[in-house]
Amino acid sequence: LVDSYRNQTREYDFLDYALFVTFFPQLIAGPIVHHSEMMPQFKRLKNSIFNHNNIALGIFIFIIGLFKKVVIADTFAQIATIGFDQTGHLNFYEAWATSLSYTFQLYFDFSGYTDMAIGSALLFNIKLPINFFSPYKALSIQDFWRRWHITLSRFLKDYIYIPLGGNRQGELKTYRNLFTTFLLGGLWHGAGWTFIFWGALHGIALVIHRIWKKLEIKMPTLLAWFITFNFINIAWVFFRANSFKDALKVLHGMFDFKTLFVTDLFSKKFAVANPIIVFLHQKLFLLDGKEFTTIYIVELLIIGFIGVLLFKNSMQLLESFKKNSQVTLVWVFLSIIMLSVALFNVVSHSSTQFLYFNF
Repeated sequence: LVDSYRNQTREYDFLDYALFVTFFPQLIAGPIVHHSEMMPQFKRLKNSIFNHNNIALGIFIFIIGLFKKVVIADTFAQIATIGFDQTGHLNFYEAWATSLSYTFQLYFDFSGYTDMAIGSALLFNIKLPINFFSPYKALSIQDFWRRWHITLSRFLKDYIYIPLGGNRQGELKTYRNLFTTFLLGGLWHGAGWTFIFWGALHGIALVIHRIWKKLEIKMPTLLAWFITFNFINIAWVFFRANSFKDALKVLHGMFDFKTLFVTDLFSKKFAVANPIIVFLHQKLFLLDGKEFTTIYIVELLIIGFIGVLLFKNSMQLLESFKKNSQVTLVWVFLSIIMLSVALFNVVSHSSTQFLYFNF
């Protein structure tokens, strides 16, 4: 509607328009597509022809997304749910496990869904835009928003930030426009004060980053990553919490250094895991319940960091799948394993959580 008002659209056929607004892969949670990148694809005659290559690529990226969602994200969800919703007090270790688990859950859940959407669309020869590109490798908050939910960042820039004036009206008004854009971005996720506060935090961080850039002070890479990641992790606490009380409970635990020397790192409530994982740990390493819970959660968090920092992201893997036949054969084998594990998780779990329905 906005683009039509600006005379930036041409008259589209009604059926093409209906297809655009009902195209199921990205309909529920994105990527947020623009008519200019979708309508020409619907019109292209070549896209109506059966394409074996696109089907192979689509299945490959869909399986990666499914694995990320039902195996990785849903595993982290157990710990995050206990910490945020089921425990009244958290010690230092429980609070950090809770916040980091949600940070990883949100990424693997949402990027996993995006991968499934991109894969589904490829089955029909339609290419959806990239939406995530290793966001937790970001070295600044600006870099993060160039990597996280990329199509939302584009939407906010085109329909809020630029119409407000962007960076064309002086430095102070640029700061105002940045802050306002992300305040509204928080509200877009949900009509709650915690979402608005999360948006305000990111707006303030982007203003500080812009001022820092003007000072031209170079920060060591590792320190830049550490500050950026921890800011994002702390801000997600408000995004996830049902109330400010729940958010402050988690934050208090994260900085409760008096509990650094507790003997029981995790309470009984955190003793959750797939029965097969419990069996393997107890049989192979002869662990009791408390030892298992501690090692299991530490293992999960290490796997989370390795996954987001050291592995290629799904778009990079897709490029590898296209270019190298040997790599392709390896990934076909790994895809079969990932699909098997994902389907086992779907069957063995009575319920699953789709985070983006909340927004």
